[in-house]
Amino acid sequence: MSAPVLEVERLVAGYGGAVAVDGASLSVGAGELLAVIGANGAGKTTLIRAIAGMVRPMSGRIRHRGEDITGWTSDRVCERGIAQVAEGRQVFPSLSVLENLRTGALLRRSRAREAANLERVMALFPRLAERRAQAAGTLSGGEQQMLAIARCLMAEPELILFDEPSLGLAPAMVEMVFGVVRRLHAEGMAMILVEQNVRDSLEICDRAIVLEGGAVVAEGSGAELLASDRVRAAYLGL
Repeated sequence: MSAPVLEVERLVAGYGGAVAVDGASLSVGAGELLAVIGANGAGKTTLIRAIAGMVRPMSGRIRHRGEDITGWTSDRVCERGIAQVAEGRQVFPSLSVLENLRTGALLRRSRAREAANLERVMALFPRLAERRAQAAGTLSGGEQQMLAIARCLMAEPELILFDEPSLGLAPAMVEMVFGVVRRLHAEGMAMILVEQNVRDSLEICDRAIVLEGGAVVAEGSGAELLASDRVRAAYLGL
């Protein structure tokens, strides 16, 4: 059996000495969709940011295809093929849609295939093709989320880290975001999905972990966690 795409082992991370992730471990296989659920403040975003190289771990190990990448800078992590769709979208508002997309193709790993990747994301998001000359800051929240995902895909990632991709979106746009995640999953993309819509996440994922106080307190298939009385009471209001 080949090594997992990503392994996180007893990771401890936080800010200014305050621990937000406390000994969390997880793995993601090739083409696997792993959901990470938990209450606000459980450490989900810090976990994603540590994997992406945005937060330096205090201890523990992060491995990509068996190679230790713990503490690597975010640009090195991106060049390895691990890309983040950050919470809040973070598009460049004064740049056009096309210019934003081209910033995703600046990595060495994808630069030579910019035209082909641009064609792919425009086909995946026809609305972006229609608005290619429009300033990103004038797009709706849902359109900006499309742009953030498309810009990520321009880098040809092997693993995408989604941090609350449906946050603040209208129901139709939430459905669109989950539709894109399903399509990427069907195409074999490995993903970690941090998402407030717990039921939707558990219905589409292969496996899931539950974070509480920065630690993994439960894990299993999406169906197993959907059937868990603890998860249903804590996160589904049942």
